[in-house]
Amino acid sequence: METKILQFGEGNFLRCFIDWMVQKMNDKAGFNGQVQIIQPIGDELSPPSRILNERGGRYHTCLRGVIGGKTVEEIEEISSVNGVDLAANLEQYAAIPSLRFVVSNTTEAGIQYVKGADTFPAKVLRLLRSRFAAKLPGLVFIPCELIEHNGDNLKSCVLQHLADAPDAALGEWIEKECVFCSTLVDRIVAGRPDPESAARYAERLGEKDEVLVCGEPFHFFVVETPAGFDLEKELPLKAAGVNVVYTPDMQPYRTRKVRFLNATHTTMVYRGLEKGFTEVAQCIADPEFNQFVRKVVFDEIYPTVNLPEAEKTEYANSVLERFANPFAHHQLKSIALNTIAKWKTRCLPVVCDYYKLYGKLPPAMIEGYEAIARHYDAAK
Repeated sequence: METKILQFGEGNFLRCFIDWMVQKMNDKAGFNGQVQIIQPIGDELSPPSRILNERGGRYHTCLRGVIGGKTVEEIEEISSVNGVDLAANLEQYAAIPSLRFVVSNTTEAGIQYVKGADTFPAKVLRLLRSRFAAKLPGLVFIPCELIEHNGDNLKSCVLQHLADAPDAALGEWIEKECVFCSTLVDRIVAGRPDPESAARYAERLGEKDEVLVCGEPFHFFVVETPAGFDLEKELPLKAAGVNVVYTPDMQPYRTRKVRFLNATHTTMVYRGLEKGFTEVAQCIADPEFNQFVRKVVFDEIYPTVNLPEAEKTEYANSVLERFANPFAHHQLKSIALNTIAKWKTRCLPVVCDYYKLYGKLPPAMIEGYEAIARHYDAAK
């Protein structure tokens, strides 16, 4: 199959979300495309990247949860990935004629302009320079970072880097031939299974897959597309059965998800670690901590989301059900990565809106922030 997608980010989320979707498109919608992963940081491949390459890009996903009161545990082999390469070798992939899409998840801190630095947007510009020089068609960018207007921000940063070494023809080509879509992604991905589950999966598969990744069955993908651009025609997500929405304005979906799910995660993470918990489900199972989380969700976040009451209530309850998933084993330490950047994008808008409504700070969210501050103060 042809390489159609270049992916910045080798982590668990994209492998359990985008690459899983590509597998669905290959199996059910005739996409006939492969993903080439780029490890955006580092001068040598990480251990998981090396293992993935040793396996020829093949790995498994395990989707575990409770749907309609029934336990679900589905293991699927993903063969939609070629392998992983370093960003130092990026330019060679620009010359692949079949390449059409670029996806990414470089964390909230990834999409930023830093003059003279080899940031993710700077790497994208390197890719586009080589693509333009090869006289090949433009690319469609589908960033999955959890920042507002991620596609617009990525494009802006790329053009800022271009302004440092102006090339009018390249700039015109980017504007006319490349598409930058903003997105919202929604699936809780726990990552590696616990040792007991890993042993059970190895017996079931007849092999030990050290890059198997676990997530929840629930998934939701919102893609903001420009007028007249039919993404489904080229990337048949709906035809493959993926829960995707194409819309000219994704903001209502983003606000609902980032506030109820992500802001709650970030608020609870260090307070949960201080209590001795290691997983999200343990926090929800503890009566006292459950009350703390419900206060964050219903008393503090809920009033700041401008959607119909019934829709807010349904989604808020669904988030708590997903948090309680006993099979996810969603590690608090994984949620804790890049907490300050996450707090600024996920929690600060809630705090500001709550203050506008009530003239005071939301006490539970501030309690969560204080736990974050204690952690960083102790780490000095």
